[in-house]
Amino acid sequence: MSTKMIDDLIVQAEVGSGEGTICSSDLKQPIWSLDVAEGERAKPTYGAGASQWDKAPVFAPLQHQIPAKYRQMAHAELDRRIRAVKETLGERLVILGHHYQRDDIIQYADFRGDSFKLSQLAATRPNAEYILFCGVHFMAESADILSSPQQQVILPNLAAGCSMADMANLEDVLDCWETLGQILGQKPNAEGQQPLLPVTYMNSAANLKAFCGERNGIVCTSSNAETVLKWAFARGERVLFFPDQHLGRNTGVKLGIPLEEMVLWDPSKPLGGNSPAALRQARIILWRGWCSVHQRFTVAQVEKARQDYLGVRVVVHPECPLEVVEAADEAGSTDYIIKAVEEAAAGTVLAIGTEINLVRRLQAEHPDKKIFCLDPVICPCSTMYRIHPAYVAWVLEGLLDGQVLNQIRVDEKVAHAARIALNRMLTVK
Repeated sequence: MSTKMIDDLIVQAEVGSGEGTICSSDLKQPIWSLDVAEGERAKPTYGAGASQWDKAPVFAPLQHQIPAKYRQMAHAELDRRIRAVKETLGERLVILGHHYQRDDIIQYADFRGDSFKLSQLAATRPNAEYILFCGVHFMAESADILSSPQQQVILPNLAAGCSMADMANLEDVLDCWETLGQILGQKPNAEGQQPLLPVTYMNSAANLKAFCGERNGIVCTSSNAETVLKWAFARGERVLFFPDQHLGRNTGVKLGIPLEEMVLWDPSKPLGGNSPAALRQARIILWRGWCSVHQRFTVAQVEKARQDYLGVRVVVHPECPLEVVEAADEAGSTDYIIKAVEEAAAGTVLAIGTEINLVRRLQAEHPDKKIFCLDPVICPCSTMYRIHPAYVAWVLEGLLDGQVLNQIRVDEKVAHAARIALNRMLTVK
């Protein structure tokens, strides 16, 4: 079943907890119903889907209403216009599509992949003046950091943020770092290790990557988190890992670190909700953050898949809670999941624990295998879902009119420090 059919199912489905139901009736509303009209004051919101119940911070970007003609345009006309601009601009334009985008967007992508891979692939197109990133805000920031100065990065919908990335903001992380410095000290030990070393997941704001770059820290992806943490522990007694507690915890367990030596830091509580003794004993201090898509997966869903399909192979993303990862057969990044499906023998039954658009696409591309999402409820990533062909057509036609709409720019001082942390990651073997 294709992603286009997901959109059709959303229109037809009822809210519920069973197969084919949707997680929110708000999914039936037009994406642009959340945009801000001229002169209107509005609070940021993530929109319908998995992050709908997460509170968006006041600093989250808003998308102002796009012209009515794009909102009212038929799908076929949007498609014609997008393809016409692509043909006109040729190599001056590169379109990047994240795996979690709907098929109506992925079809235009010159490259598709995860966030870091896409930024690297964009660098292989130096003649591209414009990089259209069909993903979310932190991804477009990374593309701007890694692209050349003459390239301009565009995000079709500025409100396509990330609730997990927003759960760790610079002010709270600075407060945490200062508090931990007072408790743990700042002098290296006899082996030259820092008391604490920061590690941020790629799914974070540019200023947090810069924070790590300025403090001997590093960035990780879901593919290399284990290797990066080994690197970090060679240089630090402890790691402050943000923003995703689940990836940090799952990686710590893989490295053999006991759960008692991993504590959760809640920025809303004094000392993050910990005692000074617990912080001194900890090897990993996990930020209280999560992916609302991957937090939907449960052990009960894994058990049901095994009951329904004898010999089912359960593969989940490491952003899932630890108990789900332990109940599954395998855990890995989006690229890992895709490769696992591609290499599976015909007739294999696979239950996948990741975003529904990718799972549906894998179903369509591998009809010789039985592939289904662990979560029976249709609940896409709220912010990925805010990228719609209407916004793509709007920003692309703006380029033909000499306007660069929704450009994402990272301050050069921030970008420089962020590159340091990213380059450290690239050197880790």
